[in-house]
Amino acid sequence: MKDVKTTELVIFAVLFLLVSGMGFVAAKWRRPTTMDSLDEWGLGGRNFGSWVTWFLIGGDIYTAYTFVAVPALVFGAGAAGFYAVPYTIVVYPLVFLVLIRLWSVSHVHGFVTPADFVRARFGSPTLALAVAITGIVATMPYIALQLVGIEAVLKSMGVNGHWPILIAFAILAAYTYQSGLRAPALIAFVKDGLIYLVIIVAVLYIPHKLGGWGHIFDAGQAKFAKTPDPGDGVLLNHNNQLNYAMLALGSAMALFLYPHSITGILASKNRNVIKRNMAALPAYSFVLGLIALLGLMAIAAKVVPISTDGKPDGNTVIPLLFDKMFPDWFTGVAFAAVGIGALVPAAIMSIAAANLFTRNIYKEFINRDATDKQQATVSKLVSLVVKVGAVACILLLDPQFSIDLQLIGGVIILQTLPAVGLGLMTRWFHRGALIAGLVAGLAYGLYMLYNIPNPAKHKAHFGGSAYKLSELGLDTKMTVYVGILALLANVAVAVIGTVICKVAKLADGIDATKASDYTADEGDPKVHPMELSPQ
Repeated sequence: MKDVKTTELVIFAVLFLLVSGMGFVAAKWRRPTTMDSLDEWGLGGRNFGSWVTWFLIGGDIYTAYTFVAVPALVFGAGAAGFYAVPYTIVVYPLVFLVLIRLWSVSHVHGFVTPADFVRARFGSPTLALAVAITGIVATMPYIALQLVGIEAVLKSMGVNGHWPILIAFAILAAYTYQSGLRAPALIAFVKDGLIYLVIIVAVLYIPHKLGGWGHIFDAGQAKFAKTPDPGDGVLLNHNNQLNYAMLALGSAMALFLYPHSITGILASKNRNVIKRNMAALPAYSFVLGLIALLGLMAIAAKVVPISTDGKPDGNTVIPLLFDKMFPDWFTGVAFAAVGIGALVPAAIMSIAAANLFTRNIYKEFINRDATDKQQATVSKLVSLVVKVGAVACILLLDPQFSIDLQLIGGVIILQTLPAVGLGLMTRWFHRGALIAGLVAGLAYGLYMLYNIPNPAKHKAHFGGSAYKLSELGLDTKMTVYVGILALLANVAVAVIGTVICKVAKLADGIDATKASDYTADEGDPKVHPMELSPQ
């Protein structure tokens, strides 16, 4: 067991507790008359302006996964780990118009979740239930990823075991319960400031100590040249180019289907806030590219991951790089940036998942007459349960790279694209066909994920998201992102099913929205959210 590094641990603990304290006092920030409603607890009063929204969405999207998992993947696989850079570039123009339409219709009808929209658009509580459950299941491993980031930095300071996750869970649970979305919105300012500081220092200071960028890339090339894996290297090759492109595209399409991403959008006060943010958020993508380069720096620095029970933990690569390159006091600051970078998104994710349960399961099927206060109370309690599920993901899945947690969730949430994403643009699909497509996509996606091995950890299942095309009967060593194959199956079933339903003239649900709802802005008339089509 490593000796505990006192200086780093003290600085980490002080900053971590200081920011956690901000989470508790956030309930008084822009204090409403009452927090006993989902509009206030779960969406911050739907009144965040451009700056708050920019930091909130940035803190929501660029997480501990950014700091820990992406460079760890670059450390292990090389250029393939840079897929996160193009996907965060193409996502914003891809969803620009779609998110504006979602905000408008949600503003008019008081929708809190994407499943609320699906319920109104297709007149199907069953389809909304399927979307809600899918969102909750996809979000849990993403929350787990944040807690893995905290565990990784603590390991690097000599603090071992799963008990740190439980402490982080308790702190996160407490301030989320009290302050709702205001907590991560306020903390995000400090989180992003620390991340920018650490990255700027890292990309200027570490390459200088290692002998320059030329040496860093040469070291990476030398490492990958010695491995038998045909998919790694500092450049992409014939075997991984297709998977790289499809992974970037699939991840971009999935990003704003996640409930927590939509929560950040719905908390904005008007359409112009969203437009400005979709234009400005790519600034984070530049920082993400720099963060990914840390993986190559770790190779050049000859970082060796910490082993637990004889198995190397790839998540510790970047914390160990900081520990090796920086003085102790600044390493503590860097570790705090990672830890705080986990708190912000984990809080938003747990809130979003809880809102899905409350609005689309509890209120729809258990207590249709639930008051605003009852809904807020249920969401607060469920947000605690969601975090327990996230901890279970860590203990049960145990992936080689923590990025696998996010990739599994990405495959799952991508299957809601026809109902949510395409539903914002067209009403052509039949509700029954959408349900069938969602089930087919999930089943096929999970089947493929189950059959992908991880030889490095001697695991036969859930070893990644790159599926061999040879398994489909093609004579090639190329792989493709599971999420895209599953989505194609989903859309194919939905299209064929819709055609059959229309030919057979099967009854469809009633659309409770109208065209003007999708262009409404702040101050336009609203309707009560219960004015939806009957079951």
